[in-house]
Order: sequence, then structure tokens, then C-alpha cells
Amino acid sequence: MGRFAKTEQYTPEENAFWEQFCACAGRDFRTMRGLPFTFEVRGNEVFFDRKAKSITRATIIRGYQTARALVASNTPFSTPKQLGVFGASYLCPVLQFLGIIP
Repeated sequence: MGRFAKTEQYTPEENAFWEQFCACAGRDFRTMRGLPFTFEVRGNEVFFDRKAKSITRATIIRGYQTARALVASNTPFSTPKQLGVFGASYLCPVLQFLGIIP
């Protein structure tokens, strides 16, 4: 199964975000607490090197949607928990890098 399996369930914007997200695989990031991490994408799963469990594409997209909603409503972003998804502490630095959240 490739990176683009079942893309019809996502909007063109979400698919474009997924492409950008996948392009960040292998880069060095740091959590808000300063812990270093990288990630890789296998199919529709994301594996962060500091985490034993994978995070699905659907979860990443849900976090992206929440981040976009927070920004659109001018809600200040202060903690990864605001995303309300598993692995948010790893997703936030990537969203910041991509310019989705400040």
C-alpha cells in the first residue's frame, strides 16, 4: 500500500498537506520540551523514533484540521494538547515547521 492509498476520502488541501508532511520525514525536530525526534512514513502510518506506536494518516489529518480551526478562530496556540490527537507533541513541531501553526 502506497502513501496515497484511499486518497478519495481526503480533500485536495488535506492531500497537499500530507505530501508536505511526508516530505519532512527524516528531518530532525524537537518537541516543545526540547526532546529530539525524527519520523518516517510507511503507507498511511507515521513512525516517530521516540514512540513505540505508529500514528495513522487519519490522526495526522485530524490534528491538521484542528490546528487550522484554531488558527482560523484566532485561538492562541500554547500546548500540543489543543490538537486533541495521539502524538500531538510530535505533530506540533512539524505543523510549526510547515507554517500551519505559529
